[in-house]
Amino acid sequence: MPIEIKMPALSPTMEEGTLAKWLVKVGDTVSSGDIMAEIETDKATMEFEAVDEGVITAITVPEGAEGVKVGTVIATLAGEDEDASAPAKPAAPPPAAKAETPNAEAVAPAAAAPVAAPVPAPKSDRLIASPLARRIAEQKGLDLKGVQGSGPGGRIIKADVEGAEPGVAAAPVIAAAVEAPKAATAFTSDIPHEAVKLTMMRKTIARRLTESKQTVPHIYLTVDIRLDALLKLRGELNKALEAQSIKLSVNDLLIKALAKALVQVPACNVTYTPEALIQYHRADVSVAVSTPTGLITPIIVDAANKAVSAVSTEMKTLAEKAKAGKLQPHEFQGGTASLSNMGMFGIKQFEAVINPPQGMIMAIGAGEQRPYVVDGALAVATVMSATGSFDHRAIDGADGAQLMQAFKNLVEAPLGLIA
Repeated sequence: MPIEIKMPALSPTMEEGTLAKWLVKVGDTVSSGDIMAEIETDKATMEFEAVDEGVITAITVPEGAEGVKVGTVIATLAGEDEDASAPAKPAAPPPAAKAETPNAEAVAPAAAAPVAAPVPAPKSDRLIASPLARRIAEQKGLDLKGVQGSGPGGRIIKADVEGAEPGVAAAPVIAAAVEAPKAATAFTSDIPHEAVKLTMMRKTIARRLTESKQTVPHIYLTVDIRLDALLKLRGELNKALEAQSIKLSVNDLLIKALAKALVQVPACNVTYTPEALIQYHRADVSVAVSTPTGLITPIIVDAANKAVSAVSTEMKTLAEKAKAGKLQPHEFQGGTASLSNMGMFGIKQFEAVINPPQGMIMAIGAGEQRPYVVDGALAVATVMSATGSFDHRAIDGADGAQLMQAFKNLVEAPLGLIA
């Protein structure tokens, strides 16, 4: 029988995708692990690898097709008992994506389909995994028994093992809340204008932010923080790291400060679920990065236990990949808290929207010269305002205040960041 290749769910929020580019053609022989296509998801453009071996007998979704639903058959392979030279019966093409017209949303938000979950593995003692996934797991010393497969029939593929760590089970995906039915009205205006088509990323940002503000009760806490000591330390460290071509930014140090503060105040390093409060034992900081297609939050894993030079190098690499649309799922999915810095734009203070299922986000304003009381006397100091947004279902105001105080102390006495 022919083997159906279906549009995969390459991220927890992906419901449909754009088949950006085919890298194979009918008649090509593919092996497990070969890259077959590039697919644009709601977060990035990602490579799609083969999980079976065989000859491609049909491509049922053309290159450039938009709005291809997860699970749609996009190609077929000849099975072991099938003559590859015989034409395969093509699967029904996906319905054409409707032309989008500008519209203004009514009060009710757009309905969201449930997050696609991995197909459960068959009840068998034999692990089903692609050869490439097995090689990666062997190199990492990873036990595949603890990995959930997202390929056809629960097969473990490359993406499932790349972000996994030995001895650490993959965290369950916490599905987004189901939104209310969509109501829309046509947009009309006599003002000269043009309609800019929404990218998948922009649609996802809109849906996620609407979800956050409608389902998460936010509480905001702001502190003013003196930066002079941090700026002095940064200058000294950059001189010492110059030979390694490493240049620390203020943001690199603030990432480390937030991570250490979360470790000091674990009550804020949490996720709320209706059944339980998830308490994280590691601070993975998601950092907001602006890209041509929208905002994405690559993650500095275990930032509290990394040297500031490592945080800086990793952040630079992730930011470059984010702007090029080349982040892998494990590089932006997850995180226990977020940091968003708009100081470089001269923004004095702002309140960021929480990125569910995380419990908090830190909003960083610009450092500026202000009158400030230093040792009991009025002086001029470099001061920034930082605002924490907290999910009040999970984090009490007193705990949020402790986190803000811990963050302030670490920034104002920054030697603790390199201890």
